Amino acid sequence: MQPPQDVDGLTLRRQVMELIEDVLNDPDPDRDWARAQLRDFLAAYPGNPERALLEHLVATRNQTDFAEENTAPSEKGAGRETSVSVPAGPRPVPFERRTKKRIQAVLGNRMLLTAFQPIRELPVGRVTGFEALTRFVSKDGASADTWFREAAAIGLGTELELAALQCALSAAREIPPHLFIAFNLSPTTFVHAPIRELLEHSQVAVDRIVVDLTGPAGTGDWEAAARALDRLRRRGLRIAVDGSGSDAPTPAQILSLRPDIIRLDRPFITAITASPSGDSHDVVSLALEVGAVLAAEGVETEAELAAVVEAGLTEGQGYLLGRPSVHPLDWSAWIIQAETAATSTGPKTQAF
Repeated sequence: MQPPQDVDGLTLRRQVMELIEDVLNDPDPDRDWARAQLRDFLAAYPGNPERALLEHLVATRNQTDFAEENTAPSEKGAGRETSVSVPAGPRPVPFERRTKKRIQAVLGNRMLLTAFQPIRELPVGRVTGFEALTRFVSKDGASADTWFREAAAIGLGTELELAALQCALSAAREIPPHLFIAFNLSPTTFVHAPIRELLEHSQVAVDRIVVDLTGPAGTGDWEAAARALDRLRRRGLRIAVDGSGSDAPTPAQILSLRPDIIRLDRPFITAITASPSGDSHDVVSLALEVGAVLAAEGVETEAELAAVVEAGLTEGQGYLLGRPSVHPLDWSAWIIQAETAATSTGPKTQAF
């Protein structure tokens, strides 16, 4: 297969080929049908692996939906699960069973890609890094947060986060080496050794990695994550946490963890935009105490950008500053555009 000659196509094809190889090299005998199906599509679309993979994923998604709709709960008293046909049309499938099938299909067929969103230095707009965001191949339109929450609820959270991280680290090889990459991981998942080993031995230098600890966690999870992070932090890895929102760690936990970055999301931005003279002193003081950078997440308008700069935030991301994209050409364009604008307009001018 001859790859296209543009950088965007080369990188996207590399991701596609890695996904195809993962499926074809899966030794699980229960996945024989998936390997055969993918080979058929590759033969049907010679020289176009992107189309072959897309057709394979759509067919797999449809098969999973059909199985969910036409499988009844297991018979009681039989000692094992027995699937029975439902002649009168679809019947409800229990949440856990249905969700497990969907997530196992994603894991078995690598039905996910990585998008990157630029993170910019404020106020000048220079791109300093990217956040890696998972995108699922699914027709139901569920958000990535929904996928991860449901996976955690049925005991597959670590497996799904690991698969997403593997995909993101592979895509991150195309990001220029002077920029950092932020990967979202839950404190509960980060304590598992395979996650740490993957970060430590990936082709992305440890000192370019930011681990963004997200999602609900108990006190024990935060303490365990802090201990697990120690060795990687000594090698330059940085930590980000949420400074607002229902899942944010307490001020005491932030003081104990001493993150490098404190993120402030939409509720905070909305509040300071509506009331520029409002009090954001507590979180600013906390950031100063631990030596953390304050970063805005979800900047969507010029008024919000002005408000976060006025509040003292020095990094930002959001739709105004660049929407998430799976296309490497977009990643390169953001970098070139921001650096060119910053050079031509000077350090005190917003370059958006």
